[in-house]
Amino acid sequence: MNGADTAWIMVATALVLFMTLPGLALFYGGLVRARNVLSVFMHCYAIACLMSILWYAFGYSIAFGGGTSGFWGGLDKMFLAGITSDSLSGTLPEILFFAFQMTFAIITPALIVGAYVERIGFGFVLLFSSLWMLLCYAPVVHWVWGGGMLANGMFFEAAVMDFAGGIVVHETAGIAALLLAIFLGPRKDPAKPPHNPGMVMIGAAMLWIGWFGFNGGSQLAADGGAAMAITVTHLSAAAASLTWALWEKIKFGKASLVGLVTGTIAGLASVTPASGFIEPWHAIVIGAVAGVLCQEAVVLIRNVFKIDDTLDVFAVHGVGGIFGTIMIAAFGIGSWAAQLGSLVIVGVFTTVVTVVLIVLCKAITTLRVDPETETNGLDLAVHGERAYDITS
Repeated sequence: MNGADTAWIMVATALVLFMTLPGLALFYGGLVRARNVLSVFMHCYAIACLMSILWYAFGYSIAFGGGTSGFWGGLDKMFLAGITSDSLSGTLPEILFFAFQMTFAIITPALIVGAYVERIGFGFVLLFSSLWMLLCYAPVVHWVWGGGMLANGMFFEAAVMDFAGGIVVHETAGIAALLLAIFLGPRKDPAKPPHNPGMVMIGAAMLWIGWFGFNGGSQLAADGGAAMAITVTHLSAAAASLTWALWEKIKFGKASLVGLVTGTIAGLASVTPASGFIEPWHAIVIGAVAGVLCQEAVVLIRNVFKIDDTLDVFAVHGVGGIFGTIMIAAFGIGSWAAQLGSLVIVGVFTTVVTVVLIVLCKAITTLRVDPETETNGLDLAVHGERAYDITS
């Protein structure tokens, strides 16, 4: 065990949890109408609790167990069987590696929340998120980070390069979000603006800070590689924020706060897969392009395809993660075949599993709330609470 590495990953674990609670909850909560803000908080918080238990029970074993099939890790580490405080994973206590990876298993299904807010059944959220994390997310983790089929040369001469989750986190969550939005259909009145842009900014700032643990912690060491990952993460976020705002100003004559901070998230998502492999100038290029690319993806999904991916999960996270994964090859760092081929394999797998789970969960519990509940807001109708004395 290395004491410095252990101390840093303890901090990084807290930072990644901080991304979901309260960062993502505030970011998403500010973007919805006032009568639905508590439902967003409820989704994020409940997912964090439920995924933690399921990761302990089955998820960690599926992702990082000793299975040799290349498809999944098996069940030999269910309930952390055989893992003690003395067990090691590299230079870290394995129990710490488990905890660090648990925070990724929390935020990935939580990202999907942005696609279905203001109209989804709470029971469906819990059931779908549970099955999706175990049957979609955890196997993909094994393929890429657990020594599975995309990391061991089963399909391509080179291993896929995904440092912190462009494929594992952002592509999977983005595709699942898009599919859920299609199955749900649009909200009754999708044109309403965010109820609290200030809350959105605070949440985005927390995500930005937490992302240092997300990317820097993925080095799994306290060394120069972690420092470089943090630096390029910051530069990409800054560049994307500026280009998103500039592109808004060019198109609409005004640059908005919500647009500026959405650009931040686009830059963070886009640099995530590359953050352990690139130099600072690479990060600025990635961020600068992402600020425009993801903004145009929002327009395409909303206005051309008419899909109510409410908080633009696919356009920002999905497109950003896919773009960053491709840029690893574009910069000559990774293999084109491995990067593109892995995106296709994971994309197809995620699509099939997500559709099957949506149909299954829909048969068991309510997918979409009734029109009256949607009109009155999920906060009071579903949870018996409201965020403010007045509703809008």
